[in-house]
Amino acid sequence: MPGWRSQWRLVLLNSLTCGLEICVAAGITYVPPLLLEAGVEERYMTMVLGIGPVLGLLFIPLIGSASDHCNSSYGRRRPFIWLLSLGVLVALFIIPHADVLAEFFAWGGRTLQVGFLILGVGLLDFCGQVCFTPLEALLSDLYRDEDDCSQAFAMFSFMVSLGGCVGYLLPALDWSRGLLSVYLGGQAECLFSLLILIFISSVLITMKVSEEPSCASSSLAGSGSLLESGPGAIEAGRCGVPRSCCYLLKCKLRLLKSGPLLCLLRTCWSMTPAIYRSYCHVPRVMRQLCVAQLCSWMAVMSFMLFYTDFVGEGLYEGVPSALPGSLSRQKYDEGIRMGSLGLFLQCATSTFFSLVMSRLVRHFGSRWVYLSSMVSFTASAMVICLSKSVVLVTVMAALTGYAYATLQTLPYTLTCHYHKEKEVYMPKRITKSIYKNGVTAKRDSVYLTPVEEEAGLNHNPYKHAFLSQDSYEYYPGPQSQNGSSHSSGGAEPDEAESGYEKRGVGLDFAILDSTFLLSQVFPTLFMGMIVQFAQSVTAYIACSAIFGAVAIYLASQIVFDQKDLRS
Repeated sequence: MPGWRSQWRLVLLNSLTCGLEICVAAGITYVPPLLLEAGVEERYMTMVLGIGPVLGLLFIPLIGSASDHCNSSYGRRRPFIWLLSLGVLVALFIIPHADVLAEFFAWGGRTLQVGFLILGVGLLDFCGQVCFTPLEALLSDLYRDEDDCSQAFAMFSFMVSLGGCVGYLLPALDWSRGLLSVYLGGQAECLFSLLILIFISSVLITMKVSEEPSCASSSLAGSGSLLESGPGAIEAGRCGVPRSCCYLLKCKLRLLKSGPLLCLLRTCWSMTPAIYRSYCHVPRVMRQLCVAQLCSWMAVMSFMLFYTDFVGEGLYEGVPSALPGSLSRQKYDEGIRMGSLGLFLQCATSTFFSLVMSRLVRHFGSRWVYLSSMVSFTASAMVICLSKSVVLVTVMAALTGYAYATLQTLPYTLTCHYHKEKEVYMPKRITKSIYKNGVTAKRDSVYLTPVEEEAGLNHNPYKHAFLSQDSYEYYPGPQSQNGSSHSSGGAEPDEAESGYEKRGVGLDFAILDSTFLLSQVFPTLFMGMIVQFAQSVTAYIACSAIFGAVAIYLASQIVFDQKDLRS
């Protein structure tokens, strides 16, 4: 992808990525004070912040896989991006105007204001996080070459880090003294109005540049989607659909061409059962990647969520519950500001490593980059646990940006690599047959078609089967005498091909994004109890270091190339 034009196009294409991260970082940072001012207790405030990730865990697989099958004239990914972007805009309007909306209703009051705030926070966190999934899939659709895909996701990581830097800085500025506050109201109104302008601009730029080909004019077979459009593409038994339902399903797929909204609703409705069952049947290479990704994100998110509190209470020995203006409270507030500086430096470091990530991968390889990033993170967390120096702790916090940039880049490029060489990394698979008293029983999963075998095993074109680690039998395609694949009958290729696993890249991106959301849910549920048991906020960083050590081992089990399959 040489030339400044290609790089500039990547920047414009990822402008929505940057805008999303700015809005999520700034909005979620500013939300806790608004909730506390509205009368929400602190113990319930953390639960409110967990609404978005929990909803994301439920709907990300549906949205990711449905975008693989969308048949809209606007493209497969963009209808979902439009809808989720609309949700972000609504949330950015609701959060600063919750009191005004509550007063609009005669029966409204403080309770309704809290309700609007919770709605806005949940909508912002949910739509903001989930919107990254179709954006990632859009990048993989537009940049299929391995080197181009690596650069595309490196730019994606760079724009996320840049958005985080801007998003963390905007709430720190005093907007109440500016000229806009005279017309808009105050700090919150000015901040969120600016976020709305930034977000609308980023959406329009990305939608203008993306130029995604519609699914009606291109085959879905290249994407490895679960269903394919066109006559004769859907056969009885695929995805567990009964033969009697095939005609209705074909009619539904034809109706998807009527518009983007119908595409979203009809695709999601018809595909929901198959999507969630396919979500549970993950290929071995993706399963190993997701387990390592989950543990790695748990290490990083445990650090990021509680680092400022660790600095305020642990290093500065402040007391958050002390009276405002007291010495203990002043120490805590000073520690919070220093902790925010550490997170800003982390984003800055992540921005730098995002720019050089593709070069690091070319020179050292994906395995070395992934493992070195988690080793550096774990070492930094251990130093932070043991040190009382504010300067050293801040430097180590900045160094953790290397792991943050790696986790936003390498797993997605590896997934694109898996799908590009699917016959190598996701072997074709048919179901086992169990013979009892001359009756053939089939044990098939949701996306597999029962393969009818006759008489016995003598006339089986799938020779040399082997049993993999995930307890399924894998078979190479039928070979001719000269080694090439062939078929002797017209129905045989469809019969054989219908037994092969077909996964869209959007579904696997959704699984990766689910690990990120799950890594946020776990710390909010259990970290408080761990710190209460240990009687020290150092337990936050200690748990992060432990997760990092486990992630190093799990990362060593990831399949980075074909040599890892034979080991």
